[in-house]
Amino acid sequence: MDDGPDAGRGGRRKAAASREGDAMKPETPGGTAALAKGLTLLDMVADAPEPPRFAELLRASGLPKPTFARILRTLIAYGLVRQDEARGTYVLGQRFLEMSHKVWESFDLVSAATPELERLAAELGETVALCRLDGIMTQYLAERSPNGLSVRVEVGRRVPLHCTAPGKALLAFQDPAVGRSLLDRLTLDAQTPRTITTLDSLQADLTLTRARGYSISYEEHLPGVNSVAAPVMGRDNTPMGVLVALGPSSRLDASNIHPAGRELIAAARRITGAAGAVAISSRPRPRSVTGRPSAELSCILPWGAQLGESPVWHEGENALYWVDILHPAVHRFDPATGRNETCETGKLVSAVIPVSGGRLLVASQDGVEWLDFTSGRLTPFVSPEAGIGDNRLNDAKCGPDGAIWVGSMRIDASKPTGALYRINADGAFERKEGGIVVSNGLGWSPDGRTFYFVDTVPGLIHAYDCDPTTGALSQRREFARIPVADGRPDGLAVDAEGGVWCAIWDGWCVRRYLPNGKLDQVIEMPVPRPSSVAFGGPDLSTLFITSARTRLPASTLADAPLSGGLFSCRPGIAGARISLFEG
Repeated sequence: MDDGPDAGRGGRRKAAASREGDAMKPETPGGTAALAKGLTLLDMVADAPEPPRFAELLRASGLPKPTFARILRTLIAYGLVRQDEARGTYVLGQRFLEMSHKVWESFDLVSAATPELERLAAELGETVALCRLDGIMTQYLAERSPNGLSVRVEVGRRVPLHCTAPGKALLAFQDPAVGRSLLDRLTLDAQTPRTITTLDSLQADLTLTRARGYSISYEEHLPGVNSVAAPVMGRDNTPMGVLVALGPSSRLDASNIHPAGRELIAAARRITGAAGAVAISSRPRPRSVTGRPSAELSCILPWGAQLGESPVWHEGENALYWVDILHPAVHRFDPATGRNETCETGKLVSAVIPVSGGRLLVASQDGVEWLDFTSGRLTPFVSPEAGIGDNRLNDAKCGPDGAIWVGSMRIDASKPTGALYRINADGAFERKEGGIVVSNGLGWSPDGRTFYFVDTVPGLIHAYDCDPTTGALSQRREFARIPVADGRPDGLAVDAEGGVWCAIWDGWCVRRYLPNGKLDQVIEMPVPRPSSVAFGGPDLSTLFITSARTRLPASTLADAPLSGGLFSCRPGIAGARISLFEG
């Protein structure tokens, strides 16, 4: 059991202070060294991925236990740290909320953003500006341009919402009611070929913007000018402004506009002090010094996908289907020829489900839909979360029971609103699980009696007893927990021996777990963000691995240029067969 700061003599002191009245100021350690130690301890509590316990904080602080307990006790007395006595953990206290209100009341956005504008302009080599919502327009508040040729913007100028990167960022992150009101008042320009001209297309773009955290405009407003923008979120979780980078399309092109978006997100969080307010970090852990790519691993398609995901082998076509969620497309890769065919979908698609008769279903932002790969046409099948505008579907597979299993998540991965659904051939569905932050990899043991399901943010692979005929689930348990320092579990696949292979996002590897949950093998990757895995090939003996480059810093991309590529290896074990949906 952990010893809290109120144990023993410390507990008696606190009781005595309480009896003497709240007006008594708590005794604090003197000197700047003690102040520095207290601030460091506050940082530890604030930055911890999960509320830490006394022993964890003590170990991380490196302080003698009496000194540590005294400092922690003082922070609690001043309301800067709060102890959850039921769980034995520590979190930031109410006093921070009180102080934050005072900060927001006098917050000067332009002054706070100016240092970031100057830094970004120098680092990106492009014009960077701060904008705000002005009616149904976007207004430039401040700008900084680097030396040399650059795009110039006029402070005070107003531009449309629907065809500019800052405008789309402002629309995408508004409160839903405000966003609908703004959309109702917009006039879309049907005369400009590069600009979004329909409400459906704009809605799809806004959903994509929310999923990746930044918006993009490719010459939509000004010929020859591309732009990317990220919101500066206020205390009510709506944008108080937007940071935007603008550059010539020949320079700020598809290869570097996404890394610029990542830098804008980080800068926006620094402006308001919300650097930790994300579900999944955009800073991958460093690659280990000894970590070398496994010898049998090869990059079979250096594609550079933003978020390559959900590979699935199609036995009838001897091809691998996979998606790029953030550059919306379904891909079909032929390992025999190395040819990769692309079907642009025009909206977010997160998984492919092969169907008997050569048909395809996909999980999209609008539900599960039929896809004509040749034309790109999507036709609705079923939407288990119709009306839940903040959610989207994520990974999906056909189970041994012949049904589609699909998980959902909040678009920005900020709340545990995700769920797991089972969908029959007639489109009837049932909710099997809830309270999921980021629903991800799904798989079944070779006999179909164990179901595996990933919730990425808490780092958990769950296991359930499963009826392979009816799909009934029971006895949920923790199969494996991946520490935050090691990365996060993402997509998974099961082999013929019952081993569970899982891509470890930000972990530079793929892991294999034995059926008892014990770690068995690790495939080192040359990229930090492997995203999912699937067995394929004529004998299902090839392991295919997708990866991502979204939100990676430029320094990481320089060290891992194959990020977003498709990889394969032959691990010496065949995969368990995936059923075709008979819908």
